[in-house]
Amino acid sequence: MQEWFDKEFTAKQVYGRLFKQARKYSGVLALGIFSGMLVGGTWVPVFQVLQPAIMQMQSPSGGGGEQKSEVSGQKSEVGNQEAEGGSQESGVKKPEKLPGWFKDAEKVAKKLGISIADEKGGVRTSFLLLMLFVLPLALAFRLGTLYLNGYALQWVGLRVVRDLRNQMFDHLQNQSLKFFGQMDVGRIMSRCNGDPGTVQGVVAHTVAELCRAPFEIIASVGFVIYFAIANDMVEMILMAFVGYPLALLPLFMVGRRIRNYARRGMEQGAVLGSSMLENLTGIRVVKAYHAEEDEKRKFKNVNQQCVKISLRGVRVGLLVSPVMEMVTILLTLIFLIICFWKGKTLADILPLLTAFVVAYKPLKSLGKIQASIESGRAALTRIYSFLDMDTSLPLAVNPVPKKSFDQALVFEHVDFSYNQNERRVVHDANLVLERGKTIAVVGSTGSGKTTLANLLARFYDPINGRVLLDGVDLRDLEMGDLRNLIGVVTQETILFNTTIAENIAYGTPGATQAQIESAAQMANAHPFIMQHPDGYNRIVGDKGFVLSGGERQRVAIARAILKNPPILILDEATSALDTVTEQQVQEAINRLMKNRTVFVIAHRLSTVQHADTILVMDQGVIVERGSHAELYAKNGVYRKLCDVQHAVR
Repeated sequence: MQEWFDKEFTAKQVYGRLFKQARKYSGVLALGIFSGMLVGGTWVPVFQVLQPAIMQMQSPSGGGGEQKSEVSGQKSEVGNQEAEGGSQESGVKKPEKLPGWFKDAEKVAKKLGISIADEKGGVRTSFLLLMLFVLPLALAFRLGTLYLNGYALQWVGLRVVRDLRNQMFDHLQNQSLKFFGQMDVGRIMSRCNGDPGTVQGVVAHTVAELCRAPFEIIASVGFVIYFAIANDMVEMILMAFVGYPLALLPLFMVGRRIRNYARRGMEQGAVLGSSMLENLTGIRVVKAYHAEEDEKRKFKNVNQQCVKISLRGVRVGLLVSPVMEMVTILLTLIFLIICFWKGKTLADILPLLTAFVVAYKPLKSLGKIQASIESGRAALTRIYSFLDMDTSLPLAVNPVPKKSFDQALVFEHVDFSYNQNERRVVHDANLVLERGKTIAVVGSTGSGKTTLANLLARFYDPINGRVLLDGVDLRDLEMGDLRNLIGVVTQETILFNTTIAENIAYGTPGATQAQIESAAQMANAHPFIMQHPDGYNRIVGDKGFVLSGGERQRVAIARAILKNPPILILDEATSALDTVTEQQVQEAINRLMKNRTVFVIAHRLSTVQHADTILVMDQGVIVERGSHAELYAKNGVYRKLCDVQHAVR
């Protein structure tokens, strides 16, 4: 399935952008392309040697058979102007023509005092053998250029894909939380990991073939034209100019269909990856509800759809080669019929036939190149659609630096909704959080408490109103400075699959082991950490899998203590814990809150009774505010919430 930001690009657009990205490697890219061009030229000496070699093998070796005069014999074997001007005897053949380069070589050789022509005007056997030694040299040169062509373009391809992945990951990090609320993580991963791999194949293999194949075809067609004119076989030129485009016709017929199937295959592959990631992320729930068989069935269905779409593309792509082979065989048959009709010799036929055979492989590879180019275009379309999408929060042109929090955080008539046409999640919010004070926000689920905290941390921007820090709109502040001033501890604690020490030091580069342990002690985390043999070097597993909820929470609190921000957001940090663990975590939070400005979102009202101000939210609106005693005495929403919790206990 396509995403909301997907759009169409032409081949020129996507490959033009790809070439711009590859320009930083222009030296190696040029080497790869140039060596690929040279590969086609390595066939030229082979084509040129064929005719004189065949003619030499066909020439008489001496005695035997009907004897003619020496002069007559010379005239029948030599393809020069004397034979054309002399008398024609019965049974004497018209002299064979040698390649034009032979006459030029003969002139050069005479200047050097060397003769490369025998007494009959043909090629000396010694010179022919010398020419044949050129073939291994041409082969060695071909292998060298092939290696350079392949290695250079592989080198460029790997680096271009590396740069694409880096660019996509950087772009991903810059997106707002709104984007991640709209996108499936599995499909994002597929787009960032799988699609660049397809592009690598295009740059490394397809471009390599694209550099070689046309020049091998040009070398072959060029020789056909040259040889046909020199040997009165102009029909071959017609075959070259009509036949080759005819052989390429299947490529253009199926190109669009290949691209469509490739794109659909990538989209279905993204759904497949998403399905697997979702299963692995929620494996506890799968096990708890004994839903393994249902998950297997769902995955098999998605996987089968992926195979079906891929096979459709394969069926279309595989049609190209057989059709091209049929056209090529038909052209070869026509060529042989024309040669037979005109009475051409083996020396006339074999060089042309060799050129056609040499051209066949690159001509056939054009079918694969076309399919690969269309697949690459589909992948690049998905990549550039993603890179052109931007949901990141706008940054100020001249951001205001802010290294300290001195006065107050203020909400002025703040409105917010996650989507433009949806209801306001926060409506006309007004509050002042002074330095060193604590504000607690309470309310039922969905009342807008967490959204208020997200606006304070500038994970989102309000659609109306503004949030001020010391009188400066958060949108005008340097983002890095704002992040350094605010620490967040949430109910859903996220730990990374690394050591406990590295998790505590996350976001505080350069922290020493002593500082890490001190933060852990303040967070009541040091005792349980040291109970394990690995201590602070213990790997916590995916999302802290090996730790309990309370242990994960205390590691997160230690992380916030080590960062030491002046403003702290606590989002229901103890709501999922048992009573004993909650007490340990609450002690750690109380230490963390000392001398800080704190914004607390609370589910258990007993934890916020000592807050300086309590805000009560309902349907996105702050309906009550005051201290615990004031609000309880009002007998309003806050008191009802308190009474419900007491009744439950």
